[in-house]
Amino acid sequence: MSGFLDRLFTSAAPLIIASSGALLTDLAGALAIFTEGFMSAGAFFSWIITGWTGSVFLGTAISACAAALAGWGLAHFVRKTRANPFIAGLAVNIAAGGITDALSILWFGTKGVLRNPGFVLPHHITIPVVENIPLLGPLVSGHLSLVYISWFTVIVIALFIGRTPWGLRLRASGLSPAAAKERGIRPGRYWECAWAASAFLAVIAGASLTFRVGAYTPGGVAGRGWISLAAVYLGFRHAGGIFAAALVFALAELAEQNLQGLTGVSSTAMLGLPHAMALILYVFSRWVNEKRKAQFPLR
Repeated sequence: MSGFLDRLFTSAAPLIIASSGALLTDLAGALAIFTEGFMSAGAFFSWIITGWTGSVFLGTAISACAAALAGWGLAHFVRKTRANPFIAGLAVNIAAGGITDALSILWFGTKGVLRNPGFVLPHHITIPVVENIPLLGPLVSGHLSLVYISWFTVIVIALFIGRTPWGLRLRASGLSPAAAKERGIRPGRYWECAWAASAFLAVIAGASLTFRVGAYTPGGVAGRGWISLAAVYLGFRHAGGIFAAALVFALAELAEQNLQGLTGVSSTAMLGLPHAMALILYVFSRWVNEKRKAQFPLR
């Protein structure tokens, strides 16, 4: 049982981290459609920068901070030009795959798997055996430290949203930007900060997937960015809810892994199990929300 729980929480950790950031953007007024793209970019660049610096912490931190700046810039661009945030997010998702493939071919001559230490980075710096770094080693192998990071993230997000004036202003900005402006709140600033925080956390989630398997694998994110968005609604836009939703999706992922080869269902269909569950649970959550609105119209 302890081994199963370890696998369950480890599998859920990237979803918890990414969906925590997506929750902020949803409360601010525009859901982070770009989560999948930033997770893919984080999986690639954190691995590369770790090779340059020799530090998992620096590789992940530099990538996450760069993503936060990019997320803020994207939100600022969307706000100033009044572009469609959904289309802008989709553009990031498409661009992330193309950029990582192009750089991988340019630097390493392949867009396939980049192993540790089986390839040489620019300036002939090889990736060190980062698993032996104190405290950060478990993050590489995907063990308990990553789980604790995800728990810490969702707790901080919950306290920020519900217990701080900035969290209340963020929610007010998303509910009614016009009313927030009348109270002296700048909704655009909170929206930009929410997108920056979401991009930051998405990169950490993507990096954790790469370090957990010990190699950068194209497509390794495998739609988890979209699943993290579904977790926001399945969790009814509450931090505790997205934590539970991430566990449900992680359970589906483990079921898919364990049932492959044990049933007559094709492997392709089994790989789609978590995504099918995401769609079903998303529809269910929307139905529950509509029922609650009909029952309590003044809420």
